[in-house]
Amino acid sequence: PSTAPKSLKGKHPSDGNLTVGIKQANNLKAMDLGGTSDPYVKVHIGPDKSKTFETKVFKSTLNPTFNEQFTFQVRCSLTLATLDLPITNLFDFNRFSKHEIIGEIRVQLCNVDWNHVIEEWQDLAEPAKFEEENLGEICFSLRYVPTAAKLTVVILESNPGLLHPYVKVQLALDKRKWRKKKTSVKKKTLNPYYNESFTFDVSFEQIQVSRVNLVISVWDHDALTRNDAMGKIFLGCDATGNQLRHWADMLSNPRRPVAQWHSLLTAEQVNSTLVLKRKIPLQNKLPFLGGPPT
Repeated sequence: PSTAPKSLKGKHPSDGNLTVGIKQANNLKAMDLGGTSDPYVKVHIGPDKSKTFETKVFKSTLNPTFNEQFTFQVRCSLTLATLDLPITNLFDFNRFSKHEIIGEIRVQLCNVDWNHVIEEWQDLAEPAKFEEENLGEICFSLRYVPTAAKLTVVILESNPGLLHPYVKVQLALDKRKWRKKKTSVKKKTLNPYYNESFTFDVSFEQIQVSRVNLVISVWDHDALTRNDAMGKIFLGCDATGNQLRHWADMLSNPRRPVAQWHSLLTAEQVNSTLVLKRKIPLQNKLPFLGGPPT
């Protein structure tokens, strides 16, 4: 069977820190037609998944060596819980379709000896489907042209399960809301196709010093309350996992569109990681912005 190790280490629960180490995996299930997989691991605590970490992707292997560590801040009550925590999910990466889950590992924190580092192998189990909160997916492409200082986002399609969906694209600079655009509303369709392009003026200096983040959110035009998006993700200097990989691929391939599917997260998950302030003040006094927002 497919196996993957985990290591847990931390002080007494009152310390509030739990370190999860993802070491390696052996004999994974082949998910691709070529008899291999592109595995990566997601680690999170609790059913709310408010903080999720991801390892890098290993291409074309069934025996990846990750050697990555992630530290969570946990409440004392969680360490006494009978829930299986944390939950470690192992996925197969695919740029143009939904990432398939290979298996998962669960740990009961109430059984952890906090005086010792735990390092062991465990067989991967079938994922608990009731844990999955499917908010749908979205496909878009990114293209950056350094010489023209242009960032182009093309919203291609999505499947959020909303009746009248539309997409907002927001650019943030230095953690402040900067520029925002949105697609047209697609009436009475659960699988909208947009193919709508938006271009932002972003200098290479702003990209190079990691000051820019891109927030993409899906909304329902007929929602009774519009305080929060129905699904959301962000890419850029503060992103992780697949979102960071997409952003890095864009920068590695200037002038070429790079498309990818992404699983939507809850607004709470994104907002807890990327805390944006109000819009940039005194925009007419900031010459590098390239004019007022659109």
